[in-house]
Amino acid sequence: MRRSAGASGAGRRLPGPWSTPWERTWRSVRPAGAPTVTGDALAVWCHVRQQVDWVSAVTATPAPVQPAVDGLTAWFDGPIRRRDPERADRLLAATAVTRAAAARKERLTPAMLDDWQRVVLDVPRAHVRQGDAFAKGGRERYGLTPRTWYDFAACLRQSDDPAVPLASRAARAYLDIAFFHPYPDGNARLALLALAHVLELEDVRLDQVGPLQIARYADDPVGAADLAVLVAVLIRAAHRRAAASPALTEPPVSAPGSQG
Repeated sequence: MRRSAGASGAGRRLPGPWSTPWERTWRSVRPAGAPTVTGDALAVWCHVRQQVDWVSAVTATPAPVQPAVDGLTAWFDGPIRRRDPERADRLLAATAVTRAAAARKERLTPAMLDDWQRVVLDVPRAHVRQGDAFAKGGRERYGLTPRTWYDFAACLRQSDDPAVPLASRAARAYLDIAFFHPYPDGNARLALLALAHVLELEDVRLDQVGPLQIARYADDPVGAADLAVLVAVLIRAAHRRAAASPALTEPPVSAPGSQG
């Protein structure tokens, strides 16, 4: 188990009311029959988050990375479009918004996520949850306290910490959105957009995102660190294939199913 006292989510906090069932059933990396979180999964995640040695989980990755294949838009235009064309259109529109923000060097904030979520869900306003949320068939509960959204804002600010490798920061932002679970719907989609945004700020794009579509658990520090490792592997693979362009000698790994 990787541990670190330097992965703190503490800091000034932002108030606010900010829902919900996990928006889809992902392929699980947890062995069958493994126990699930029975208490507050968000509180568990905030503790686990401190245990992971985000600095040492991965080494530095190359940048910039501009692959021949845009993995994020290919995912939305491929597996997602085959399932739900309207969802794909919304996600592509949201991707354009996130990339414009990255071009302006705008870092993750709750207000920015609100704007993205309006596009993801095609709603006039993105309302955050007003009470506890439940996911994974009710097996995980994400609590809400007067401090929850202060903590969330502080965690988002850490996505800009230069002392932490890029892959770790992107993975951690993804998991923060997954387990803080701010909205009644669309949290998994938003988490993927946030991961891509953190990379985009460093001029890094992936040529595949399908391997990221695996369920994550709030009480799993090893799995959290492994997500950072996976992001690093995907960055290096995209960089290697981009260097081999236009003949991509290593085609992207097939995605596990068609989730969105």
